[in-house]
Amino acid sequence: MSMDLIANPFKRAILAGQQQIGLWNTIRDPYIGEMLAGTGYDWILIDCEHTPRDLDNVLHMMQAMGRCDVSPVVRITHVDAAEIKRVLDIGAQNILVPYVRDVAEAEAAAQAVAYPPRGIRGMGGSTRANLFGDVEGYFAHARDEICLMIQIETKEALEDLEAIAAVDGIDAIFIGPADLAASLGYPGQLDHPAVVDAVTSGLRRIRAAGKPAGFLSADQGMLDLAVEAGSLFTAIDIDSLLLKKAVKSRLADVQKWKKG
Repeated sequence: MSMDLIANPFKRAILAGQQQIGLWNTIRDPYIGEMLAGTGYDWILIDCEHTPRDLDNVLHMMQAMGRCDVSPVVRITHVDAAEIKRVLDIGAQNILVPYVRDVAEAEAAAQAVAYPPRGIRGMGGSTRANLFGDVEGYFAHARDEICLMIQIETKEALEDLEAIAAVDGIDAIFIGPADLAASLGYPGQLDHPAVVDAVTSGLRRIRAAGKPAGFLSADQGMLDLAVEAGSLFTAIDIDSLLLKKAVKSRLADVQKWKKG
């Protein structure tokens, strides 16, 4: 079997400057994951950093989404070569690494997604990643189909953005607004002018450095600013928050029944 069977359309799209609209997945149920995968988004982020999911659940979520034309993106917990290796081996091709603070951590992430001599990814001969050993040339060309994205979400990383972007093997850069706001001294204040300016200027700097830029927000005004500033893989909401809003809104529609 050829490498074409595991081609990465998400990576090709963002490298070509094509907007990819995403949704954040925090609900661990693969049944829900399968439903979400069929709703028309270009990519769905399977979050491990702020959810109680384990590796088995990541696998089940990717399997559930596999019937649909959507690209799973897996956000791991932190910069960790062993975790990255395991996620890659079960078939993840789009990896988002949170809280990358400096060039050294960016280099560590880049090393973890590539086989030697370019990197340190361990050789697994028969894994889901290479269709259990059936993909010819996988070890030589696997890195071409992997999209490594890192999150910039501290003041220090933002200040060193160009050097981090220049690290060989970093395919794209995502700005995490919540942690960045806290790092700038405005925890929970995502709409503070200083935070908005840091996000939008950061996105422009990422694009100026020649990398695709990404962002997440549930605020439409902020999303419009982010896309204008250059966000190319843009997540527009979080599944659990959407569910909560819909459930509360539906209840509010009928609260009048309880008023005497």
